[in-house]
Amino acid sequence: MKLHLIFFAVLIVGFISYNLFLESEDERLNTIINILYASVLFGYIAFMAFALLKKMKK
Repeated sequence: MKLHLIFFAVLIVGFISYNLFLESEDERLNTIINILYASVLFGYIAFMAFALLKKMKK
């Protein structure tokens, strides 16, 4: 589980650094990238929750 949290922290840092330093010039493209990145983050949260529930069941 520790590895999952480290990977999630790396994803969060990537999301923050993109929004602070690497924003796209086109606002539409920037919005699309932000939505896709946020979807990956929420999907990974769901995966971690599922993995934790599966471990707790054993």
